[in-house]
Amino acid sequence: MAKAPKETQTEPLEKQLWKAADKLRKNIDAAEYKHVVLGLIFLKYISDSFEEMYTKLQKGEGEMAGADPEDKDEYKAENIFFVPSEARWSFLLAKAKQPDIGGHVDAAMDVIEKENPILKGVLPKVFARQNLDPASLGGLIDLVGNIALGDAKARSADVLGHVFEYFLGEFALAEGKQGGQFYTPRSIVELLVAMLEPYKGRVFDPCCGSGGMFVQSEKFVEEHQGRVNDISIYGQESNQTTWRLAKMNLAIRGIDASQVKWNNEGSFLNDAHKDLKADYIIANPPFNVSDWSGELLRNDGRWKYGAPPAGNANFAWLQHFIYHLAPNGRAGVVLAKGALTSKTSGEGEIRKALIADGNLIDCIVNLPAKLFLNTQIPAALWFMNRARSNGHPRKGEILFIDARNLGHLINRRTKELSNEDIRQITATYHAWRTGEAEYADVKGFCASVTLERVAELDYVLTPGRYVGLPDEEVDFNFAERFTALKSEFEAQLLEEAGLNKAIAENLAKVRI
Repeated sequence: MAKAPKETQTEPLEKQLWKAADKLRKNIDAAEYKHVVLGLIFLKYISDSFEEMYTKLQKGEGEMAGADPEDKDEYKAENIFFVPSEARWSFLLAKAKQPDIGGHVDAAMDVIEKENPILKGVLPKVFARQNLDPASLGGLIDLVGNIALGDAKARSADVLGHVFEYFLGEFALAEGKQGGQFYTPRSIVELLVAMLEPYKGRVFDPCCGSGGMFVQSEKFVEEHQGRVNDISIYGQESNQTTWRLAKMNLAIRGIDASQVKWNNEGSFLNDAHKDLKADYIIANPPFNVSDWSGELLRNDGRWKYGAPPAGNANFAWLQHFIYHLAPNGRAGVVLAKGALTSKTSGEGEIRKALIADGNLIDCIVNLPAKLFLNTQIPAALWFMNRARSNGHPRKGEILFIDARNLGHLINRRTKELSNEDIRQITATYHAWRTGEAEYADVKGFCASVTLERVAELDYVLTPGRYVGLPDEEVDFNFAERFTALKSEFEAQLLEEAGLNKAIAENLAKVRI
């Protein structure tokens, strides 16, 4: 009887590309290599967009009759980057097997920046370095050249954007702790955006990393049949290398990044958007930062709810976000879990003021461990709402969600939230906040708690204090479980002792 043919599962394009690109890395660190690969993907994107427009202008049909395909203004009018002939993908592809290909790519990046001032200082010029083998670079150019080959601009941009985003995540995993400085894991970004629903208005991230919050906000609007032009993006980043990644990440998505600013002083010392009042703030600031220049800012006007301690920036970030919220604005931010309970250096008093005086806290979500690449510090999401006192159906309550048991491992060290996890948390919050669906407390998962009850517990915001244990754990018999674990442990010790005895006997026989 003939065997049934084996079913072969084709890996998604982005995974195939990542494996192929990673093979070409050789002795280059992921931190350096990411600029090589992401730079090429970006170059392919702008070249594809340019070439499609160039072809239309060459044909000269309809309103393009008589147009000059080398006229820069024709491209500017369509928000397309102008790409000179020596920087076009076809030119570089023809040079890919030459030993000086690195110099050609660096020159291409230079000339693109000169022709498009908005990209000045953004593009990497790292391709002629000695540690980058020209043959490997040529292989990368061939590889990237196959992405979305022959597709129209809209399709090509979508595929290239998806690959760029996927590679950002893979490089962050490869870099481990350092990767977390420029990348917030995708499932956390998706959860924040799904809960806030930024359909329309100004979206702000004052510690924007590589721009993932903005990309997901635009995706959310598109997926819900909204108009992307109804939201505008504002950001700030203190790490120039990370800011460059953000500018490329946004440009490849066609997102206006003109208000995404860089300065090395950061948001506290040099606020690039002093007068901005945002409709939505979505952010993942660095946890527990001690060197945030707090001593220089003791009397800053942003500290409406109390001066944050000089040794920890958590409550400085919270108040910076609140300062930038419009009267009806809402924020969803990630903070170290310690901020839910800390009373160090007046932090407890600030948290009390945010709850009791400001009436600003909408919801707290306790996150699972191992979600972040750069820290094992437990984290939680804070959702704040400036409009809670203005007709909010739950203005006298806070929703607590304990999601510690959600998520699944994607490798030995890292977890992510599934789409179902995100839907469960989001649906709970929306039902509670809007009243459009029925909300009910679920033991062990969620509870709507009055501000009076929070005050009784000294304004501690740990969800576990309020949601209780799941029904199936209420009757948990500790003594019985301890006895069972003890028996298992003793049995394991006996088994190991027996194994060791057998090994010793065999070794003795060998010696004889």
